[in-house]
Amino acid sequence: MNLDVPDAFVASYGRNAWVEGLPRLAADVLCRWELRPDGAATHGMAAVVLPVVRGDGTPAVLKLQEPRDETTGAMIGLRAWDGEGVVRLLNGDAAAGAMLLERLHADRPLSTVDDDDEAMGILAGLLARLVAVPAPEGLRHLADVAAGMLAEAPRAAAALADPAEQRLVRTCAAAVAELVGEPGDRLLHWDLHQDNVLAGDREPWLAIDPESLAGDPGFDLLPALDSCWERVASDVDRTVLRRFDRLTEAIGGDRRRAVGWTLGRVLQNALWDVEDGKRGLEPSQVAIADVLLRRR
Repeated sequence: MNLDVPDAFVASYGRNAWVEGLPRLAADVLCRWELRPDGAATHGMAAVVLPVVRGDGTPAVLKLQEPRDETTGAMIGLRAWDGEGVVRLLNGDAAAGAMLLERLHADRPLSTVDDDDEAMGILAGLLARLVAVPAPEGLRHLADVAAGMLAEAPRAAAALADPAEQRLVRTCAAAVAELVGEPGDRLLHWDLHQDNVLAGDREPWLAIDPESLAGDPGFDLLPALDSCWERVASDVDRTVLRRFDRLTEAIGGDRRRAVGWTLGRVLQNALWDVEDGKRGLEPSQVAIADVLLRRR
């Protein structure tokens, strides 16, 4: 079988040895795992996904991603969760960057649920189940991530054009500095938002695409707070606080710590934006930080 790598994926990801070798990799994994293609390949920002059928007739998807620490971490997390609130890993090869996953309904993400209260309730329930699992060995730890962020924060703040955003980055760094000695030990998804939850058959909704990190559950809230921002914009304060309270209650977290680690996540995204050459922060995340700082 010759995998047709989507042109849009090549254009966005760029050509490298891994991309050039994708057809050969796919053919090898399909053969080794006795899989039959069952549709056209799709893609995200970092992976190509091919619907397949297993030898026993079970539908699944083959996800091919460049082998990196994040890819290995995702497999470690999926094995630890073992399908509890998250897509089930059926087979994995970290060296090849290949994962065989149960097939969910890719055309029905949680973002298609119109009622925000209902969607956030589902998201909060999944988050509670995920962070209930202790982090296994082999994952990156929030303690190290936080230390790296604190080291980079002064340079990032200086690179921003708006003095108010510079102050916000320093405030977020101060919040992280207060908590860095209490980094937590739960298994975090690290990117749980409404488009990373799909309808399933085994359960109504399941999380997908974890990046997996060991740490405090409060560090996992921001993607959910920022999710489907168009629903928030008409009443930012009320909606952000309602979402935050729902999520914090679900994880049984201390509100002060949850605020601090959410500000830490704003800091992390700011560092990534500056690294990408941006001189301003995402307005939605500035708004979330402002609400939490005023109401903490």
